Amino acid sequence: MSYVNQTLTLQPSNGESRPPKPRRRDVVENDEYAAFVRRIIRAYARRVATGDVEALTDMVGLSGPLDEAIGDAVTGLRAHGYSWAEIGQRLGISRQAAQQRWGGDDR
Repeated sequence: MSYVNQTLTLQPSNGESRPPKPRRRDVVENDEYAAFVRRIIRAYARRVATGDVEALTDMVGLSGPLDEAIGDAVTGLRAHGYSWAEIGQRLGISRQAAQQRWGGDDR
């Protein structure tokens, strides 16, 4: 038999059966992960620069998946309650510019 302490359980005030999504998740080594990705990209560039001209096309081809990943990240942040103003501020652009670039049907 399990016991749930109702005072410790989230109870939505708006009558919905599920509590709202959390606005933020715990940050897990994001700075270190981003530094690791930058090191990989620089290493790839050094490899191409040593004469692997065929790999240049592959390297340039990474821009598409990177743009898609950024769009997915923005979509996730919006789903967690971040405003276009907050996203734009972190990127050094206006909220309108962020919404125009990644807003899609969310405008």
